[in-house]
Amino acid sequence: MTNSGKVFRCLLAGAAIAAAMGFSEPARAEMNVNINLGPPVVVVEPPNMVLVPRSQVYFSPDPQVDIFFYGGYWWSPRGDRWYRARGYDGPWGVIDRRRVPRQVIVVPRDYRSRFEGERRIPYGQWKKGHKQWEKAERKEQKRDEKEGKRREKNDRDDEGRGKHGR
Repeated sequence: MTNSGKVFRCLLAGAAIAAAMGFSEPARAEMNVNINLGPPVVVVEPPNMVLVPRSQVYFSPDPQVDIFFYGGYWWSPRGDRWYRARGYDGPWGVIDRRRVPRQVIVVPRDYRSRFEGERRIPYGQWKKGHKQWEKAERKEQKRDEKEGKRREKNDRDDEGRGKHGR
């Protein structure tokens, strides 16, 4: 028998033994992978802020920082998780997506480019005035809603009168 034949038979026997061992008992190995992504962002200095039009949501226009402010909290998405903090610099904690306010979740994905022309507010000014700005924005929203309802009512009234009026 040649050397190549012996090598082939040894390989064949090894494969048969390995296959027999593999079928004899199920493997009991477990694997646990835990990847800690860390905090969603690390903000070294106070960010400028931009108000998303017709909302009460602010965002940082810094492309390195994906954070929003709404309802007294800072919000940051990272992968499939959301994080929340009381301050822009943390500490950040994981929060269930169902607890993230709808107003934050519905901010368009392209918010940076879509709202790049909006006024950037330095953090110090923003911190002093965001409550006043939020109040003014709510007032404007209510006025717009009231105007829309008034128009709807006028349209319904016009339909009821017909073409010739009364």
